[in-house]
Amino acid sequence: MLLGVNVDHVATVRQARGGIEPDPVEAAARAIRGGADGITVHLREDRRHIQDRDLKLLRKNTRVELNLEMAAINEMTDIALKIKPDMVTLVPEKRAELTTEGGLNLKRNSRQIMNAVRTIQEIGVPVSLFINPSIADVIASKDVSAMMVEIHTGFYANARGKHRAKEIAKVKKAVKKALDIGLEVNTGHGLDYSNVKSIASIRGIRGLYIGHSIVSRAVFVGMERAVREMKKLIKEVKSR
Repeated sequence: MLLGVNVDHVATVRQARGGIEPDPVEAAARAIRGGADGITVHLREDRRHIQDRDLKLLRKNTRVELNLEMAAINEMTDIALKIKPDMVTLVPEKRAELTTEGGLNLKRNSRQIMNAVRTIQEIGVPVSLFINPSIADVIASKDVSAMMVEIHTGFYANARGKHRAKEIAKVKKAVKKALDIGLEVNTGHGLDYSNVKSIASIRGIRGLYIGHSIVSRAVFVGMERAVREMKKLIKEVKSR
């Protein structure tokens, strides 16, 4: 199971002062030394954290999977075609949100998403869709020709008590359906050191994509150790 580390929030700290540090490119290098199997960055339309310069340097220097999160708009599609990341994850994007709040609305935006998926995959870059844990959204992802999905785990992460069991059941059903119809499956959003094991134990998941909790932990122990600790939790589940 892959661990993709999102370094967006390192850039958030940098942009708070408008300077050059901390550098998300250096953070990515340290995450890789800690055992990250991939690096994720979300290049937003408003450039609130990751900048074009960061993406270019990461493409040049990253030897593990580089996952570009982006909205399904022409500007970002053109950037993806030029940069050629190892994969693209299409995500919804709202200017007012602090972080991605939910999965893509595939019913409303199917044509736009399909065009982005097909254009990017034509150059050999696989596209994943960030979707809610819904059977309908899984099927819709297949219908627009995506090769992968990333199941949104934020509802599970935020749930408490009996509601958490209901949310993880939804994730499991979505994962199974995706695998049954030939999609590769990733999961992400809200995963941390206390809740990751339940998701990591689900059979068939290709990768876990985690950012905020690892960057938060890295503030106290450093990026390499923070990544090693997360990898250890994932491996403990897989070794059972």
